[in-house]
Parts: sequence; structure tokens; C-alpha cells
Amino acid sequence: MAVTGWLESLRTAEKTALLQDGRRKVHYLFPDGKEMAEEYDEKTGELLVRKWRVKSALGALGQWQIEVGEPALPGAGSLGPEFIKESNANPIFMRKDTKMSFQWRIRNLPYPKDVYGVCVDQKERCIVVRTTNKKYFKKFSIPDLDRYQLPLDEALLSFAHANCTLIVSYQKPKEVLAAESELQQELKKVKTAHSSDGDCKTQ
Repeated sequence: MAVTGWLESLRTAEKTALLQDGRRKVHYLFPDGKEMAEEYDEKTGELLVRKWRVKSALGALGQWQIEVGEPALPGAGSLGPEFIKESNANPIFMRKDTKMSFQWRIRNLPYPKDVYGVCVDQKERCIVVRTTNKKYFKKFSIPDLDRYQLPLDEALLSFAHANCTLIVSYQKPKEVLAAESELQQELKKVKTAHSSDGDCKTQ
């Protein structure tokens, strides 16, 4: 089954871990050169950040692509295209999971709840968010379900709206919950470095 396939690739990846600022940071290096970095809340074990980096055809390291967590603040760290930046009023899309659900937040959406339609597109294996006033449209996939090769189930999808933020939740299937708890057991075996001064000594 595909669930075990993904778990196995996590097991065999080269892993380093670091405890810093109340977060357990785990870095994975896969045999194909791909890198994944995750950050967990040290107390709750909740996933706070997951990002990926792939080498280019010439072997140069690409930019980190954030899958879970806050998008990087524009202007942090480098100068360049961020001088031309989007309006602060534009919708901001980010994923922020809970223990039991995959969850996405779309900020700066001021319309009432009955304007939104959220559904599963089985053919494209994604979730579609649209508004009846044609002001917002977004399609996004759930990479976790793709990695575990699990089907999307409309019954697991729900949404709420509060403070100009649309919150879309997809309840994690039992296979994902089981795999996540197995991974947590696996991560306990990884030797963890401690950092009090902010230096990342293992990479």
C-alpha cells in the first residue's frame, strides 16, 4: 500500500534534528537530492512548518517552497522583486494543520459565509473554493493524500468564516493519522542537537 511507501521513504531519508525556540526542527535529505524541512511544536507535536527544496538540473539549490505554515514575509533576507509587492488587501492563502485536520486559511475575504462554495474536484484531485459573486476562485491539492495515494472524500471537507478569514478543513483519514503517529515514533530515534544561541549546528 502507498501509505507504507511514503513512510518508508521518510524512514530511509537522511535525517538531522534540532531543538530550538520550543520547536523540533527535522531536516530530511532524500536519495534523489530533494530536501524537506519540518518544524513541530515541541510540547504538542503539532506540525508548524513543512517546506521543500529541489536542486536544479545544474545542481544549484532552489528556493524553499512552503507547503505548510506562514508564507515568508516579503523583504525578509533579500532585496529584489519584493519592491513590487501585492496589496495587503489581497487574499493570503496558507496552510496551517491541526492534529486531526489538514487546514487552510484564506485571509482578507470579507464576504459573508453563504457566498462561498467549497467542494472536491475528483477528476483533478483537488479542493475548489469559489464565491457566487465571482470575486475569488482557488484550486489546491492535498499533497499528503497524493503521497499516500488516498482518495479525496467530500464528506471530510468543511469550512467556516470569521474575521475576514475563510477556514477550510479536511479531516485527516485514519491511514494518515496512523502514519503520522508512526513517523513521530521514528523521529524520536533521531539524535537531536540542542541550540540555545540560535546556531543551527546540524544540517
